Amino acid sequence: QVQLVESGGGLVQAGGSLRLSCAPSGRTFSTYPMGWFRQAPGKEREFVAAISWTTDYADSVKGRFTISRDNAKRTVILQMNSLKPEDTAIYYCAARGRNYGNSRRAVEYDYWGQGTQVTVSS
Repeated sequence: QVQLVESGGGLVQAGGSLRLSCAPSGRTFSTYPMGWFRQAPGKEREFVAAISWTTDYADSVKGRFTISRDNAKRTVILQMNSLKPEDTAIYYCAARGRNYGNSRRAVEYDYWGQGTQVTVSS
């Protein structure tokens, strides 16, 4: 059984930083596409960043967020800098079951974590 476990969320002031981690278990995704999505109250889930053999970012986070892999720890990291109140959301880690490259579409991801809350105060 595949599980994705996120950690690292919390409360931070605007301009601050947080580092989210996603640890898969049950199988390895070291070369498979993985992504981060977020969902704010009353809004649809939206794409944040993805990594396979390349990286991709939503325009709203480009230049502030960095997605990376730590293959030694088998985790995917989302480093979030210069956080804004509009970044407040539940952040979800996701993985594709096939190596088809990055995707911004949530429906193309097969595995999801339970989410971690990120709150940015103004």
